[in-house]
Amino acid sequence: QGFRNLWGPQHQRIDQGSLTIWLDKSSGSGFKSLRPYQSGYFGAAIKLQPGYTAGVITSFSNNEDHPGNHDEIDIEFLGTTPDKPYTLQTNVYIRGTGDGNIIGREMRFHLWFDPTQDYHNYAILWTPSEIMFFVDDVPIRRYPRKSDATFPTRPMWVYGSIWDASSWATENGKYKADYNYQPFIARYTNFKLSGCNADGPTSCRPPSASPSGSDGLSQQQASAMNWVQGNYLVYDYCHDSKRDHTQTPEC
Repeated sequence: QGFRNLWGPQHQRIDQGSLTIWLDKSSGSGFKSLRPYQSGYFGAAIKLQPGYTAGVITSFSNNEDHPGNHDEIDIEFLGTTPDKPYTLQTNVYIRGTGDGNIIGREMRFHLWFDPTQDYHNYAILWTPSEIMFFVDDVPIRRYPRKSDATFPTRPMWVYGSIWDASSWATENGKYKADYNYQPFIARYTNFKLSGCNADGPTSCRPPSASPSGSDGLSQQQASAMNWVQGNYLVYDYCHDSKRDHTQTPEC
């Protein structure tokens, strides 16, 4: 009820509350929330395709409507070759996608389970003070608001999609999408949209990450996040010596 088709309607099927979208040689597919949000909790249970999926991106993200000078918060699954695990990429863009000066803030993880075997819950919590990414309610990344210039503040819609990103998705483009393995399928269910509408009252408060309802993470959540980052983090933009860190002052 909270979404509509965005593109590739012939590559999209709804069945009893679950949504299947797929990519083949002719098209991928995407969907978009009916309304924009100013903050909130946005999640879905997703099941990924096994086998050869190199070059294919399956995503669930918050995004502004227009290209160019816009904000974005992403969960992207980077497809892979059968001998290697999926990579979950989290990213935050601030006023800079599509204008030639793209400053990504990527943190990439491997998962502690096989995301092709079953549905798992993935979520973004976006509040005025921080962004958190969750996998099965375990926080994996926290991006605090250190300054207005490094934090997305514009209204965003919630998107999901599957598409061909052969130029970069798998080992920086080393392995491309191979349509001998089509269709590439992504399944979504258990959608969560809980937030402050962009045109809603200014008194609206987004949900809290902590079970107690307080700001920030509980002690148990903080230690779980440390466990994930200690064992499954495979890339952190702040620790990339090839990056120009004058562009990312929050590092």
